[in-house]
Parts: sequence; C-alpha cells; structure tokens
Amino acid sequence: MGPSASEWSRPGSAMGGISNVADVGGTLAADLERRVRDKQREWRAPSVIAGLVRDGELSWSLGVGAADVARPDDAPGPDTAFAIGSISKTFTASLIMALRDDGKLALTDPVSRYVDVPAHGGLTLRELLAHASGLQREPVGDLWETLVVPSIADVVRDLAEAEAVLAPRKRWHYSNLAYSLLGEVAARVDGRPWADSVQARLLEPLGLTRTGLAPASPAAIGYYTDPFTDQVHPEKWPDMGGFSSAGGLWSTLSDLTRWVSFLATGADGVLAASTLEEMTRPEIMADLDSWTLAWGLGLELLRRGDRIMVGHEGAMPGFLACVAIRRVDQVGAVVLCNTSAAADPATLVLDLIEASLDAEPPAVEPWRPGPPVPAELAPLVGRWWSEGSSFTFTVADGHLEARKDGQPATKAPAVFEAIGPDRYRAVSGREEGEQLLVERDSSGSVTRMKWATYPFTRDPRTFGA
Repeated sequence: MGPSASEWSRPGSAMGGISNVADVGGTLAADLERRVRDKQREWRAPSVIAGLVRDGELSWSLGVGAADVARPDDAPGPDTAFAIGSISKTFTASLIMALRDDGKLALTDPVSRYVDVPAHGGLTLRELLAHASGLQREPVGDLWETLVVPSIADVVRDLAEAEAVLAPRKRWHYSNLAYSLLGEVAARVDGRPWADSVQARLLEPLGLTRTGLAPASPAAIGYYTDPFTDQVHPEKWPDMGGFSSAGGLWSTLSDLTRWVSFLATGADGVLAASTLEEMTRPEIMADLDSWTLAWGLGLELLRRGDRIMVGHEGAMPGFLACVAIRRVDQVGAVVLCNTSAAADPATLVLDLIEASLDAEPPAVEPWRPGPPVPAELAPLVGRWWSEGSSFTFTVADGHLEARKDGQPATKAPAVFEAIGPDRYRAVSGREEGEQLLVERDSSGSVTRMKWATYPFTRDPRTFGA
C-alpha cells in the first residue's frame, strides 16, 4: 500500500552491488520506516524527514507529519528547507581547511593574525575548530533571550568581555563564539563575506543549490511543542548576523545527502580526501566517561561499539537536525525535524546507519593477484621479531605492509613507501611517519631491520642481543 498524502517516501535504486532496500522483502525498508514513525510520534514533532545515504546517493527516505501544521497533509520532501543550526559549522571548518590547503593560513596561527581582536588573540585556529579554546559558549549578550544576534563587528568589539572559562585544551568546551570568529577569519583571508566564500568554494562546486542563509520555498516552519498539551507554537527566527558561520544555514535532505557524502570522500577542486581524513582524527575527547564522542577539526566523531561515524548535530529555534556517515563504508543518514524540544535526531541517525549496515553490509571486494613483487621487497616479507612479539611483513599492490601478529583483522596494517635505497617510511597505520631501515651484510643479504629505531630480527631475541 502506498504512502498517504501526509507522507513522502522514496526507495533508492540498486547500485554498486548494493541492493535496493525494497529488494530484501521490504525488511530493511520496513524497519527504517518504523523507526522514523516511532520517533516522530515519541518526539511529538510536527514533522520528521529522514534519509539513508549509500555510496553518495539517497537510497531511502521518508517524510512524516507536516512541515507547516496549517497544511497537515503536506509532509516534508527531499527539497523542503529546514534550518540546520550547527551543521553550519562543518561548512565553516571545511572553508578554513580549504584556505589552509591553499597556503593562505595555518592551523597553528593565532586568531589575532587575521582579526584585530581586543582579547583572546593567542588562541589558535586549531583550538577554535576543535572546541578546545576554552572560550565561553556564546557571544557577549543575551542572544537566546532576546534573539537579537550581534553583528560580527560587535562580536569582535565585545570580545574583551568574553570569558576564557577554561584554559586552552584543558578539556572540550563547545563554543559558538569560536565559530563566529572562525567565520570572520575566513572572510578576511578570502577577501569576501563568509556567506559568499561558502557559496563560491563549497555550495556551487558541490551542487548544493538549496543551501544558504535564507530558505527557499518549500520550507518547514519551526515549532515548539507544548509539553503538557498537543499544541504547537511557531518559534521566532532571528537575523543571524555574526552568528551565521556558527549556525545560520538552511538546507534540505537532498543537499545534505551530497554534503554528508562529501564528508566521506572529499571532492576534487573543493577539499581533498586526505584533508577530510585529517578533519576526522580526534583532537579532543568530549565524552570522558565512555569515549563515545570526540571532536576532530569541526566534525563530531560518534562511536557506537566498534563503529565510528562522523558528522554534526544542529539546533535552532524550531529545528533540530543531524547528519553522520561511516566513512569506511560510505553509509550515512540525515534527520531533520521542525521542533525545538524533546527530539534526538543524533540517536536516530546512528540507529539508521547501524540498521542498514547490519541488514545490508557493504559488498566485500574479491581478492585478486597483485603486480609482481618488487625485487627489493622480496627479502623483507615473512615473519620478523621485535620486543618479544612477532610481526608479519607482506607486499600488497606493490607496497610493503606490516601487521603485528594477533591484532584484529579490522585494524589496518602499517603501509610503507620507499624514500631511498633500503629506506622506507610508514605512511599510515602503526608508527605512521617513522622510518624503516634495512640492514644488509657484505654479500647484500638482508640481516635485520630497524623500525622507529627498534631492531627487527628473523628470530626472537632479548633486548641488546
């Protein structure tokens, strides 16, 4: 039976060896639909739209409820605009990293190098990106009481009144003020307003045609749901002013599908995959009790069991949202809702990703023989010993790799690249950045290796033997 007039749903097409969710007897599709419907009712949200992203495409989505309660039969669709709040920070962080890659700034630079601030000028861009600066959470004033947002000029002018509530890097402390400053840094460095820079460097090349500071129709209306009745009340929308780079964007399910896929792979001419990899490395732990939430450079790192997803949550008056993706599998999710209270889109996003991965794990690539083993690597393969433990060195796709015996198969090996005769550098995995030196006897036979100065021998030995 098809969806009613107050719902919108779309199954994806089969691609890349991944089945359409409707091709598994409807089991996964039914599970995803049930989860979204349950949460829309539990949250008492006027509407929720959710989508599953696989290999860069929207493979499933469902809109439930009303984007505007005056039109109760009109559910949000993939092009309905929602305020995305702090998901905007991922755009600001990507912009800063793009400027860094262009050689226009360094993450170790103090903010005072680019903005004439009256205080806190020694804080680095890296600290601001990771919410490790210790700056107070909000700009000076009563923004969330008055909904009067200061201009960026006012933010900078009043910075002397802002507190350093913690020493830099003492612990994670979320700061919208930090991202207001980062937006101004980007504007000064790129020579144009933050919004124009985001438009030219990110939105246009990625085809995000419905993302910006103002919503294009159709757009959801933001509401607050009364906790004791079944009534909803429209929320006021502030002029975002100097807060735009911290939380001012509107977007859609369709556009955020492209954005969350970009966070997994990068895009030529926008931001390299290696830079996205750098942004998803943990800078500071936000959850010190169970280590389920860390922060990279502008991105949340959310852990569920052995799985790490990257993305960001967002909240603004009348709206809550979340995007996340498991980069290694390129499976992600987007959840948008038009309510200020009680909803938890981050949990639903992670639930949708895990349900998809559990029901339809990505196809395993078949093993195939590789190119001939380079002559200089042939004597290095096999078992070596160091510090009483054995390591297996192998050659895959022409690269030397090493793995400590007994480590989980899910743990990536160290991968080496040649930097000279009998000299290699670990470019990923264990001891990344350290050198591996090959030693030979007078006949040219390999006798031992030294990795990060530790000797590796063909048989187990004591230290100093």
